[in-house]
Amino acid sequence: MEAKAQARYIRVTPMKARRVVDLIRGKQAVQALAVLEFAPQAASEPVRKVVQSAIANARVKAERASEPFDERLLVVQSAYVDEGPTMKRFRPRAQGRAYRINKRTSHITVVVAPRAAKTSAPVTPAASTKGRTR
Repeated sequence: MEAKAQARYIRVTPMKARRVVDLIRGKQAVQALAVLEFAPQAASEPVRKVVQSAIANARVKAERASEPFDERLLVVQSAYVDEGPTMKRFRPRAQGRAYRINKRTSHITVVVAPRAAKTSAPVTPAASTKGRTR
């Protein structure tokens, strides 16, 4: 059962937040929290809060469904950063000009799910001829 958490309008640029999110994608949730705890980037704090929220959402979903819950089995299935609205500000420059400053915002989304059991997929005839034209 997967759980999702989203933080919107976070005052960090999407490009900087994506650098942090790339560190945790595909990792165990507990390990991702440890990585974010000691990451030097400023964007790691809001991303860490979103991961903690996703874990809490998974716990609540498991309790509602009366399923056993183990935080160590959760994996960051997907994590991405979308661009939010940009606040436009102006600074005075030389000779009466104005310079626009863009204060960008981000929407951070994290999805956690239990680790999937590894199963071997049967080989189909179409898969074995992949790439051939005849």
